[in-house]
Amino acid sequence: MNTSTLSIALVSLFAALMAVFGLIPKIDLPLGVPITLQTLGVMLAGCMLGPKRALQALLLFLAAVALGLPLLSGGRGGLGVFFSPASGYLIGWPVGAFVTGWVMALLPKPTPRSAAISAFLASAVGGLLVVHVCGVVGLMNIANLTWQQAILASLVFVPGDLIKCAVCATVVHTVARGLPDWRFGN
Repeated sequence: MNTSTLSIALVSLFAALMAVFGLIPKIDLPLGVPITLQTLGVMLAGCMLGPKRALQALLLFLAAVALGLPLLSGGRGGLGVFFSPASGYLIGWPVGAFVTGWVMALLPKPTPRSAAISAFLASAVGGLLVVHVCGVVGLMNIANLTWQQAILASLVFVPGDLIKCAVCATVVHTVARGLPDWRFGN
């Protein structure tokens, strides 16, 4: 399989993985942003694919959502979701995946253990911090919250997202043991 075919397959696979994570029921919160498993897909895409392919996978996924496919948790889709309080988080997914992949590419990964530690750190920076910064901006613009209110509202997601960082690190560790030639973050 040539490199471009492999890239297309991996990008498509991770866009599909995001859709599968959308099948897991969401937990609705009063601020209009649900708790979902899809942030884990952002983290995994960045760590496994690297910045460029992760960005492409998330843009492909969001394009499908924009076309109306009900791929977001709870069966949501269409252009309306990009004008909801969750819009900042949605827009933050491709940015977060890119940053996760970029950080993962910079960190050491010579052993499965070091790859897992690097994946946790990369996920925390890109999949948690970057996504939440975008989410806070979205809450300020769409939900008309002050920046203090938006940050406080976003804190409810942090414990679950730290667990997702640990799950991502575990997946990376497993892949690093089973496929030692996998180039994480590249």
